[in-house]
Amino acid sequence: MRIDDTVTAVDLLPRIDRLWQLSGQKIDSVEATCTPSRPSPVFTVRGRYTARGWTDWTRGFQYGSALLHYDATGDERYLRIGRDRTVETMAGHVSHVGVHDHGFNNISTYGTLWRLMNEERLPENPWEREFYQLALRVSGAVQAARWRTTAEGTGYVYSFNGPQSLFVDTVRSCRSLSVAHLLGHVLMAERETRVSLLGRMVEHATSTARWNIYYGEGRDDFDVRGRTAHESIFNVVDGSYRCPSTQQGFSPFSTWTRGLAWAMLGFAEQLEFIDLITDEELEPLGGRSTITATMLRAARATCDFYLDTTPADGVPYWDTGAPGLVELDLDEPADPFNPHEPVDSSAALIAAQGLLRLGHYLRSRNDRPGGGGDAAADRYWQAGLTVCGTVLAEPYLATDPDHQGLVLHSVYHRPNGWDQVRPGQRVPNGESSMWGDYHAREVALYLQRIATSQPYLTFFGPATAGGRPR
Repeated sequence: MRIDDTVTAVDLLPRIDRLWQLSGQKIDSVEATCTPSRPSPVFTVRGRYTARGWTDWTRGFQYGSALLHYDATGDERYLRIGRDRTVETMAGHVSHVGVHDHGFNNISTYGTLWRLMNEERLPENPWEREFYQLALRVSGAVQAARWRTTAEGTGYVYSFNGPQSLFVDTVRSCRSLSVAHLLGHVLMAERETRVSLLGRMVEHATSTARWNIYYGEGRDDFDVRGRTAHESIFNVVDGSYRCPSTQQGFSPFSTWTRGLAWAMLGFAEQLEFIDLITDEELEPLGGRSTITATMLRAARATCDFYLDTTPADGVPYWDTGAPGLVELDLDEPADPFNPHEPVDSSAALIAAQGLLRLGHYLRSRNDRPGGGGDAAADRYWQAGLTVCGTVLAEPYLATDPDHQGLVLHSVYHRPNGWDQVRPGQRVPNGESSMWGDYHAREVALYLQRIATSQPYLTFFGPATAGGRPR
């Protein structure tokens, strides 16, 4: 992609303001048609949100979007929607033992409400705080219990596919483990064994970095630095690694770009989180330097691969190995209306935040004594701004009031053919996804805070001198 070295977060404020002007109307429309008694909205068909049975992983994005809108605008009507719906409908997700999506559903709802109280955006209420914290503690423990040990003696949180399956996107869902650890919680296992949630997060991130990310070291004939495998498959009998796989990508040996984006953002966020944790807590897990080096290596490799393989404007096609790409010029801006392969704006929105957070993290290290002066920090930061400049404007921003989506040209499951192909088109375009719209709001809020000198946005909220959120 071509990085704009001149654009700033302040320059993007008009586009961010326009997004918020559209956002409330979109939330209202979705709230009217996608009620709690109906299945969770997943993606749009002809501009209307519809459900698609697989796992119920998008409800938290629906109500989390209302909370982000309140955070950005101060409109308390959206706080009421997000808070009331969280209380009414999200309890089942807290105790859901069948999915790897706790960081999506529960951090986006209970976690955001808890963060807003920590930031004093909500009035302090001890019982309300304890309600959110109890939900986050239980969610983290339930997620940590979905565990498979590998032949190397480490392990991973396995996906909804079963104990053989390590998904690359779960590294971001591990926010649930991180928050529960901050709240002093552990998983109580057989014979009163106390299982560290921090330990499980670090082990899962380490396993993901090892098996789902490539580093150009000759692992196989398709080992290109920064490429990701959507899924890694393990033998459930002895825990040995068997092969890469994919559910939503083109092949196990190509890169599904939304999975790549989840890795970019997940590792960047956990690097920010690890800075909160004391050396004493990290030492039994390998020590700060080793853990940081592993996560930073994965974050940089995936971000570099994104920059090397994404079209000029920063919006990727759905998979880097998709066969129709040979018909397209990747040195030009992505074309969502081309007849060969769909773009995925949701991958761009997730990746943009990963680039921004990695750039910010490296800048903060440069500012520390002995930080080393990492020249790539500005490159990642400017790349994130460049992507945002593209996807927060037309033809990606959904300005049609009759369309329930906020950002257009997102795809869900290309191999299964679940995405709407409009009349006169040959590939999906013109539709939105619940996770894409949520991440548009999340990255817009992130940049809005940067541009207006507000507190830095993290999933774990403001930290005290002792390293724990208030």
